[in-house]
Amino acid sequence: MPYNPETIVGEILGRRAVKGSDPSTSDYLCPFIKSRCSKRSTQITGKPYPICSLWLGKGPRTDPQKELIFVCPKRFYEVDFLAEVVKHCWIGDAPGNPTVVPEVKMAGFGNVDFVIADVGIDGEVQQFLSVELQAIDITGSVFPAYRALLSGEDLEKKPSYGFNWDNVYKRYITQLIRKGYFHHHWKSKIVAVIPEQVYDYIKKRAGFLRSTDVKSPDVNIIFMTYCLETDPENPQEYRPKLVTVEGTSHSSLQNAILYKEAPSREAFASQIKRSLSRSIRIADLLSK
Repeated sequence: MPYNPETIVGEILGRRAVKGSDPSTSDYLCPFIKSRCSKRSTQITGKPYPICSLWLGKGPRTDPQKELIFVCPKRFYEVDFLAEVVKHCWIGDAPGNPTVVPEVKMAGFGNVDFVIADVGIDGEVQQFLSVELQAIDITGSVFPAYRALLSGEDLEKKPSYGFNWDNVYKRYITQLIRKGYFHHHWKSKIVAVIPEQVYDYIKKRAGFLRSTDVKSPDVNIIFMTYCLETDPENPQEYRPKLVTVEGTSHSSLQNAILYKEAPSREAFASQIKRSLSRSIRIADLLSK
């Protein structure tokens, strides 16, 4: 049964994805970084893969705020999210000389996408916030949908792909906990700029303490979330919208993930009984 690729791909180069889209006419210029799109796919040789967002779920795509999700971190760049970080998350008085430093790396720490530092006239760093930018990863591939859009055709069937929620939860949150711990000792904070849908998923998986008082000394990890909404000035397109600014501590987030409510002893004993058919004798193990 034919499948409309417009119900899979949300945006190409920041514009609504429609059949007949041709990103080559602009030489794949990304409007958010003012240069050629840097995304690549192993299924395309020598050309960018300029997909910005994808639709979640099934059925008609009528609510972008819930159903359209960032798959490229550069899509956040349409708004000045770093200015929003300073506005909502900066500790104490506004910085006198805010300076943005991209990709700060350090042995034993890893790297962060941005650091906003208040630099004094003597060149010394007085205060700073770190910022991590994260979109959602996918499993499988939506390349058949992208190819169908360019050719102006429907798909014969829906391609096999999914959203890698577990990767964000396990890898990204683990990194946030570790970096939040470091920022706690530095008397600073790290800000995670993520899609609202990803934050909803994290909250459902881990019941950690959250506070809207993100400037509190008890907060060292801040979640600043965005969704994509219909652009009121151009209803055929979408734009990022700030949704949530909430904070937590590295210890609260860590405890919520590590210390889940334990299943009952009886439930585990029942599982052992169901597995007895695969049991082996200890003597057999020692003889190997």
